[in-house]
Amino acid sequence: MTLLEEIVVKRLGRVDYTETLEAMRDFTKRRDEATPDELWILEHPPVYTLGQGATHAPLQNGIPLVQADRGGDITYHGPGQLVLYTLVDLGRRGIKVKPFVALLEQAVIELIDGRGERRPGAPGVYVNGAKIAALGIRVSRGRAYHGVALNVHMDLAPFRAIAPCGYPGLAVTQMRDLGFRQSKEEIGEQLARRVIARLEDA
Repeated sequence: MTLLEEIVVKRLGRVDYTETLEAMRDFTKRRDEATPDELWILEHPPVYTLGQGATHAPLQNGIPLVQADRGGDITYHGPGQLVLYTLVDLGRRGIKVKPFVALLEQAVIELIDGRGERRPGAPGVYVNGAKIAALGIRVSRGRAYHGVALNVHMDLAPFRAIAPCGYPGLAVTQMRDLGFRQSKEEIGEQLARRVIARLEDA
């Protein structure tokens, strides 16, 4: 197996957002042309994150608000949401940013049996107009980090305190409400496999 083909999958459990952000930055800064790509499967304690350029007044529900360096606007992470961080050397693989975003969206759409769809200009995956997966990427020296957050089986109420991804009143949904009963861990493994397969075909 060549380094280009090798992808390391790490299962990190529930981890603090800020610490994970710093770990992604550090990995991306230190990696070189021979470093294998990595996928991190995890979830975060309750936290709102702001994408580049997004602003938001302090919220009154006690959930922390953290500035991130990804694209996109504000979103929520919490228990029961599957986060897949994709630390991928796009330059080495010859993949541009927009096709990479589309690759991640397609992996989610396939995972939910083709029931999702894209929205032009609004990255992520939607089911009947409700967002089920948020997506944000940062690229440094051709190397991507951050990734996709898929709502599996979680408390959706914190989304009501924000305009998810910058869209006031945007509805959100989750896999459990669509009839999927697999555990978050099982879904994480399935999504990672789909992303790997698409990266190897790119």
